[in-house]
Amino acid sequence: MQDERSPFQKLADLLNGVVPLNEKDARPIDMTIGEPRHAFPDFIPEVIMKNAHNFRPYPQMRGTDEFRKAVEDWLNWRYDLGGLPLGDKNILPLNGTREGLFHACVGARDWARSHFGKDTSNAAVLLPNPFYHTYKGAAAAIDAEQIFLNGTAETGFLPDLDELAGETELLDRTIAFFYASPANPQGNIADIATWKKLIALARKHKFMILADECYSELYRETPPPGILQACEGDFSNVVAFHSLSKRSNLAGMRCGFAAGDGAFMTQWTKYRNLVAPQVSMAIQAAAAAAYRDEEHVKENRRLYNEKFDAARRILGKELPYETPPAGFFLWLDVSAFGDDVAVTEKLWKEVGVKVIPGSYLARADRTGVNPGDGFLRLALVGDLAETEEALTRLRTCLIG
Repeated sequence: MQDERSPFQKLADLLNGVVPLNEKDARPIDMTIGEPRHAFPDFIPEVIMKNAHNFRPYPQMRGTDEFRKAVEDWLNWRYDLGGLPLGDKNILPLNGTREGLFHACVGARDWARSHFGKDTSNAAVLLPNPFYHTYKGAAAAIDAEQIFLNGTAETGFLPDLDELAGETELLDRTIAFFYASPANPQGNIADIATWKKLIALARKHKFMILADECYSELYRETPPPGILQACEGDFSNVVAFHSLSKRSNLAGMRCGFAAGDGAFMTQWTKYRNLVAPQVSMAIQAAAAAAYRDEEHVKENRRLYNEKFDAARRILGKELPYETPPAGFFLWLDVSAFGDDVAVTEKLWKEVGVKVIPGSYLARADRTGVNPGDGFLRLALVGDLAETEEALTRLRTCLIG
């Protein structure tokens, strides 16, 4: 039985009673939570105030026409979809992608029964490993078997789809595959060929792809391709999830969207009308404004890329890691300095830098291998000065 506590609860238990630094030393620095700290767009409060009267009525589950049109335009621009009309059947607003990803797994189970005619009594859900823990919670909620697919250096830090070759029995009872690109925490991205391979697999074995693309706009140089781009106009078996939390530093506004398979989305909306939270129309107005503006996103990327440049300069060659093509996490290999849990405790106690052990963000796969062993996840969400200070302390602690 694997430990079912959240990674943050496990970390709190690990460090309980451990006093960081000495009283005369500098303040502790927390690099654990992926909570953006850059400025959000300055026009957001004005848009919310202008639409404040819309906090009174219940909003429709399908969202406002303005929001859906803004998302449709953004998707067509960002992924070069050729001006596809997506708004009526293919887009739903979400209270952040966390609730959407969770409820979509329930929707995938129901879709497997009604549309694909599957017996879901022995359903399986495929997850990347490491993974965002909402995926696991969703699979557990519907009592599905959780199959972890390791993302390692050998697989490009993404699930190896070739690992599933010959797994016909497993794939036939799979109802959903949570696939994150850019990966959380490694930041690697799926190319169009990988997306197409995954889509073909889903259609052959009749399961839904729940594509988490929440870090898609935090790239170093090249915009990551998205799964909708690989669909070539046919969105069957595919739902992509996007959020303003990372793109626009609006984690507290709780707004994102799902886009994809129109038939699935129609049935899923009926389910959501029973149990899921609507998104305030005032918040949707602000979200629409955010999706119509790219200048703040460019500045956001610049700030993150500045911090990754600092990481390369400070950590040097003695602390091995790959600058991720996207995201704001640094996936640091510390196996040369001990196991990741012990190194985490050492960093907090000796230099006041709090990080997450990689093993806490993953699970042992079917062969007993935990791909997070020996790694730390560092969230580069503070400002440049704080990030430089934290990385300098980390290097000093481990190397001297």
